[in-house]
Amino acid sequence: MKANSLRELYVEQLKDLYDAEHQLIKALPKLAEASSSDELRNAFEEHLDKTKQHAQRIEQIFEGMGQKAKTQKCKGMEGLVKEGSEILKEEDDIDGEVKDAALIAAAQRVEHYEIAGYGTVRTYANLLGENEAANLLQQTLDEEKE
Repeated sequence: MKANSLRELYVEQLKDLYDAEHQLIKALPKLAEASSSDELRNAFEEHLDKTKQHAQRIEQIFEGMGQKAKTQKCKGMEGLVKEGSEILKEEDDIDGEVKDAALIAAAQRVEHYEIAGYGTVRTYANLLGENEAANLLQQTLDEEKE
């Protein structure tokens, strides 16, 4: 961590979340394809659309600060995505319903990680008086909780 102020920490965490969203944009189509249930496949596809919107909101926040959105490697999401990928590697050996249950568990871990990240960054935005950013982050947080 290189941050020496709350503002620097805020920007660092936004970059981390931006990377997390981009990792999910790559991973969600694979999870959807691996789903044996149409309902689960549709849920992953819908979440992909929301994830793209979340990345766009982060871009808006950076624009509001006069910066271009950049990523900072999100190692936490990288680990969660890797866990989900391991399920995909084993999919030939796993019953469809069991595989779907494992995919749901992986997706829930991702959601909880995002909820924690967005809740924290929204709080930082509020403390820094970044009201528009806080509203955008709250909107994403609400969607992550759905």
